[in-house]
Amino acid sequence: MHFQSAPETEAFRAGVREHLAEVMTPEFEERIYRSGVSHDDDFAKGLVDHGYFAPSWPAEFGGQDRNAWEDQALKEELMRTDAPVYLSETTRMVASIIRQVGTQTLRERILPGALAGDITVALGFTEPECGSDVAAAATRAVRQGDDWIINGSKMFTTNGHIADYVFLLARTSPDKPKHKGLTMFLVPTDTDGFEAQAVWTLSGERTNITFYSDVRVADEWRIGDVDAGWQVLGLSLQDEHASGWGPHIARLLHHAEAWATDTAATDGSPPITKTDVRRRITRVAMELEVSMLLQRRCVWMAENGLAPVAEGPMSKVFSTEALVRASQDMVELVGPDAMRSHYEPTAPERGRFEHLLRFSLGTTIYAGTSEVQRTIIAQRGLGLPR
Repeated sequence: MHFQSAPETEAFRAGVREHLAEVMTPEFEERIYRSGVSHDDDFAKGLVDHGYFAPSWPAEFGGQDRNAWEDQALKEELMRTDAPVYLSETTRMVASIIRQVGTQTLRERILPGALAGDITVALGFTEPECGSDVAAAATRAVRQGDDWIINGSKMFTTNGHIADYVFLLARTSPDKPKHKGLTMFLVPTDTDGFEAQAVWTLSGERTNITFYSDVRVADEWRIGDVDAGWQVLGLSLQDEHASGWGPHIARLLHHAEAWATDTAATDGSPPITKTDVRRRITRVAMELEVSMLLQRRCVWMAENGLAPVAEGPMSKVFSTEALVRASQDMVELVGPDAMRSHYEPTAPERGRFEHLLRFSLGTTIYAGTSEVQRTIIAQRGLGLPR
């Protein structure tokens, strides 16, 4: 088993880097950051035009039949540059689920537009009172003839204010155990009774709390069987739990090395000449290597037909907590100047240290908290009792 990239993969990666270097201008990056919204229609359409939106999908659906390693190379480069792709990622995830378990009508209605960048889908899982216990969802969907009437609210529906649809988890049988009475729906956001209100995170990102007040959707918008929502949701959670955040560590390492090389200390020498500076930067580089290996193990498993059940959470929990450790360590190393705001002209590396520190804290929550990930590792990986 090895995780070295093939020449074809590296050639594909080089093309991705060239495209991102052209479109991710400093002006564009700053505009995206100040908006708090990790999406841009033109950027998404550019990915489609260059074959970088869903390269691993079959060509018949608009993909390129590329392998998992090339798909991973794309993800690494997008994450390393902090490209505005979150809504594109959730859209692609839901499109994949519709492709697997959606009706033929739903596939025809959603897949072409999603893969062309014309349709976007946000996620509606978490609720204000449920936290990480997604299965405790209280948002209700009540059958009324050929329609469903939905009432409730969802928290952290990121991009819900601009998406065309919300992939919504709702309770359809309150008398059944919580994991067995749930159903998934695709809710058009232009439906009467839908509302999105802004919630701003520590990192400056806009997410939303979304409200559903007598929202009426036809049964054709149901994904999967009634009361089988947990199984449908599991298709998306497996992908989310297998996420790796190593490229963000790589970005932090890049700025740390630049600061240590280009800044003059009080004695006139660059910080990189100091033993403690080299030791701390080396530690970040080590944790970056481990994070990338854990993620690439998941890719190797997927490429070989294996499901990364516990290995995915291992990648997610280690890489996010390593990012937190590294961000805190680099801020401490650089000193008080590291807390100058992102894009403050006098800040070291234009404030990347300050922003990555704020950003890192949220990553331990996204796609399932570290506690949830450890529970999966313990129960499904080690076979420990509940």
